[in-house]
Amino acid sequence: MDKTEHEEDCGKNDGLRADERRDILEERLEADACIESTSEEDARTAEEEEEYYLACERRWVFLMLMLVAGFYGVFTFLLRGGVFCNAQTGNFVFLAIAIGTFQWKQAVYYLLPMSAYLLGTMVSEIIPRPVKRTHIIRWDTLLVLIEMIAVIILGWLPETAPHQISQITINFICAMQYNTFRQAQGIPMATTFCTNHVRQIGLTIVKKLRKKSGGDVDIKMWTHIRMLLFFVIGGAASAVLCGIFKGKAIWFTLIPLTIVFTGLLYADRVTEHDKIEETPRGH
Repeated sequence: MDKTEHEEDCGKNDGLRADERRDILEERLEADACIESTSEEDARTAEEEEEYYLACERRWVFLMLMLVAGFYGVFTFLLRGGVFCNAQTGNFVFLAIAIGTFQWKQAVYYLLPMSAYLLGTMVSEIIPRPVKRTHIIRWDTLLVLIEMIAVIILGWLPETAPHQISQITINFICAMQYNTFRQAQGIPMATTFCTNHVRQIGLTIVKKLRKKSGGDVDIKMWTHIRMLLFFVIGGAASAVLCGIFKGKAIWFTLIPLTIVFTGLLYADRVTEHDKIEETPRGH
């Protein structure tokens, strides 16, 4: 073989080796791209799983319950003794006044709604475990059903019935609801009164003014604002409907309560049946 032929053969071999190197490089790049893509998908899946919230933790559920709470507040104030039964601060104020003015019977009376609220909290802390073991529905769902039954009964009461029946019943219900529904998609929430929502809005505004705000802060602020708006909407609706339907106006709360109950029951029986023993955040 002469020098020219040898050089031609070497050139061909170099060309083949270059093509092979390109093919190998392309294969490696494709493999790296696949690995990267898979890693990104795995990361997204992990993030989605980490941020998964049960149906009873969804914001819309809390908004509906806040709407009902606003209705209760106006209902008891206008038609059932001029008191707010959603929380207990007012009863402690009245208790202090009764003690300070030596009205002992009145002081003893205020212990009744306080006891109902205390009992409601205890019941909502004890019952969830045995309910969970049935694998039928969650306690959150059962609570909404109990609340609906209580509302139906309260609507049937004649206007001449003692106000204490409605007051103590709503105290008991609100205590269970407040203790059961604690976090809306990771944000601590109260579904029966407004004070903490006002506080949280103030805190988030200050954070924004200090330019420490981010997406989470904005979401938190607007969630609390929406909760207050729904409370006001529920209260305004209650004021109008109580003037027309009197005590039976409370039946209108069955509309949002039925929506919540249906959503939670569907989750318990279908979409989240495998998660029925999972504990909601905040408990």
